[in-house]
Amino acid sequence: MSYYADKVPTLARIFGTDDIEVRPDAVRVRSDTYPVVDDVIVVLPDHQRPIRSVRRPDASAPIATDIQETFGREWQRFSEVLPEQRHEFEQYFDIVDLGSLADALVCDLGAGMGRWSLLLAPWCRQQVLVDFSDAIFVARENLRHVPGAVFVMADIAHLPFADDCFDFAMCIGVLHTLPYDPCEMVRLLGRLTSRLLVYVLYALDNRPSYFRAILRGVTAVRRGLSRIEDERARRAATEAITWGVYRPLIIVGRVARRLGSKRPVPLAEEAHSSTEGLRQLVYDRFFTSTERRVSAAEIRELGTTFDDVRISDDPPYWHFLCTRTSRGT
Repeated sequence: MSYYADKVPTLARIFGTDDIEVRPDAVRVRSDTYPVVDDVIVVLPDHQRPIRSVRRPDASAPIATDIQETFGREWQRFSEVLPEQRHEFEQYFDIVDLGSLADALVCDLGAGMGRWSLLLAPWCRQQVLVDFSDAIFVARENLRHVPGAVFVMADIAHLPFADDCFDFAMCIGVLHTLPYDPCEMVRLLGRLTSRLLVYVLYALDNRPSYFRAILRGVTAVRRGLSRIEDERARRAATEAITWGVYRPLIIVGRVARRLGSKRPVPLAEEAHSSTEGLRQLVYDRFFTSTERRVSAAEIRELGTTFDDVRISDDPPYWHFLCTRTSRGT
């Protein structure tokens, strides 16, 4: 029996139609038939699918295949939810009333290995996880004990989902890695829900100028490292940056705080991270070819689309909640 045999009402809500048929190895939605691979509904067309779901190479495919492959690799390597990520979850959700999600259908857009969905599971009724890489299969394993979860392999820029099909959605650490304007993507994703939690890398607009000078050097290094395809070389570079850059700066930040210094130190806020957590941060950061940072001023301009945009005053910068109380805004 298909994993989705008892989830037809949820699928009907997501896709906005009752014309749905669940088969042992596929789901038919109107005239479209989507294969189901290891309980994942594969919405990507054949030529955009990664290896596990049988991608057929196509150089003209309008999708960032290098990013797709990198995130697939990342979350297969860093597949476990780490203890410190509960603290990170609390940071991201500091502007969300978790109690209000008790009866909510929640969507995790760019779910990766599903860590935020796993931590959110006790707070909501049901979840839909979406990712365009093989990481979605890792998420399936991590949420195997979570009843009712739906897993979809799809490009979040081209989702065949109905308007307002979710009560709440989150897109954490995704939009700055894609070849689109992050704020325009927030507007696009806003059609799916009345509440959207987003985290994008900040433009260092609340930091001293030396942070931006450092970023220019880091960007040059990232662009070079992102071209590395050999996994052993990636691991070696990850170890070098973790122990040669991240750990030392965290120590400097700790010492500065103890001495009473008010000058911010890059990466000092990662003091809670384990070594494995830092490795994942390094891999995520330095092997991604695209990085589109956003300022708080740009985020505030989303107020022309949403009824309310609340930016958290606390790190990680910037995470914000977009709320829409009526359609057509």
